[in-house]
Formats: sequence, structure tokens, C-alpha cells
Amino acid sequence: MAHETDFESAAQRFCQYVLLELGRSDNTVKAYGKDIDTLIEFSVERGCQGLGDIGIVELRGWLAAQRNLGLSPATIARRATSIRLFFAWATANGYLDHDPASSLVIPKVGKRLPKVLQQDQAINVMERAALRADDDDPIHIRDRAILELLYASGIRVGELVGLNINDIDESRRTLKVTGKGSKQRVVPYGAIADDTLRTYITKARPQLANDESGQAVFLGARGKRVDQRIVRGMVTEVLRSLDGVPDLTPHGFRHSAATHLLEGGADIRAVQELLGHASLATTQLYTHVSMERLKAVYQQAHPRA
Repeated sequence: MAHETDFESAAQRFCQYVLLELGRSDNTVKAYGKDIDTLIEFSVERGCQGLGDIGIVELRGWLAAQRNLGLSPATIARRATSIRLFFAWATANGYLDHDPASSLVIPKVGKRLPKVLQQDQAINVMERAALRADDDDPIHIRDRAILELLYASGIRVGELVGLNINDIDESRRTLKVTGKGSKQRVVPYGAIADDTLRTYITKARPQLANDESGQAVFLGARGKRVDQRIVRGMVTEVLRSLDGVPDLTPHGFRHSAATHLLEGGADIRAVQELLGHASLATTQLYTHVSMERLKAVYQQAHPRA
């Protein structure tokens, strides 16, 4: 070791680096910290006194222990990635003379195609939301606007609940959203979403607002910025009220929006920018979804299939 240090202080400084310099979310930082904690506990049980005592044998043993816990391949791969990043940082910052995790093999994870709504199913969901909103309940009017906006824009639920009034440009029908790593982008939305959003802001939001509302667009029953859990619960409730519709989270509307855009002929790089994907490879997953659906239609419809 370049100099002695204890596990905990190194882990804490690394998490500060991830939060402040890499700009990752609080949830991501917590996940990194938890992953490192599992390694620390495993290593201490095997007599390691500091980072310098951990070699590739201990790292591989820890990885095997994760598999024995019955964790999913995706979780194991994420934990291995966390540890690789932690040791690379520790080496670069003088905690270690060499990086024992550089040769740690990260398990490959086959990408699962996301579940999405069919286009007619998406229409059915919006019609159900419109029926709910006919009772003039401000919560139901809000929920309709949320569903229309999620599907129209493809934004993440965290980006949606974080919207402020001045993030909406009604004349251009665009949203200024803050995504992962605090990166901002401008996202367009359509005429129907615009209509439902205007109705919510002018008719329902004033009924929900109070001194604690601030500039938040979407409010909860008590007037504060609506919580992501409330949005997820509402999406689940609406979808389960319809027969034959897959059980999706709000992220499912993001998947659906991307898939339907590509099916409609949108350029993949435009969709990448719309979704705020750092890598085109992430967006390309939706082309596979479209192709699988095309194959299914072909198999069902073509007489020589």
C-alpha cells in the first residue's frame, strides 16, 4: 500500500467522489456504498485488515459469494462494476500501489427486452384516464396529465416530478428536464398532452396548491411536490383496470414512447436525444423491441411463415 487507510474512510471518500465529481444521484451513491460494504464485510471475515490485503483471490471469492446468495445476474454485474470503479479510484488516489480489481471479470448479462404497450393499448390507457378525469377531481385531472405527458415525452418519472412551472414552454410545447448527472435537455410534447397539461395547470393545480407548493408542476393531495411512489401507484392502478394490458411502471411509458417513435419512422439519434441517453447502444434496444413485434406479426399473418 502507498499508505495505510481503513476501509470505511476510503469508502466514504469514494462515495463523495461519485456524488460530487461524477454527479450521480443519491440512490446510485447509496447502491455503490452498499456494494462496497458487502466486500468489506466479506474481506474482514477472511482476515483482511485494509485495502492492501485484498487481492484478486478475495475479489473472486466475494463475487462467488454473491452468486451463492441467489442474486440476479444483473445485480451481480452491477456490484462487480461498483467494485471495479472503487478500486480504480483508490489506486488513482494513492490508496493502493496497484489495482487488484483490474482483472476481475464482470459477468455478462443478456439484455431483456422491456415490456411495452401496443399502440392501441396506449390509446386505451389514455381513454381510461380521461374517463376518470370526467369527475372533475383535481387528482384525476392531474393523473391524466401525468400519463399523457409520460407517453408523449418519454421522460423519466423522476424528471416528471421534478418539473417546475418555468420548465414548461407552452408556446413551443417543450419541457426543460433535468436528467441523470444533472444534465438538462429540452423535450417536445404533443398537442393532446398540451391540452391535458393546460387543463391541469389552470383548473386542477390551483385546487391542490398551498404555501408549500412552490413552483412544482405536479402536486400531491397535500399540496407538496408529488412523490414518485404516488405516480407509480397511480400508473399501476390505471393499467390494472384494463384487460390485456401489461403491468408496467411509469418507465414502461418511456419504453413505449421510444418504441412507438421508432416504429413510426423516427431517426434513432433523434430518439436518443429525446430520451437523454448517453450511449446510442441504449436507444438501440428499442429497435430490437420493434423487430420482435414485427416478427410476431409476420408469424401470425403470413401464410408461408
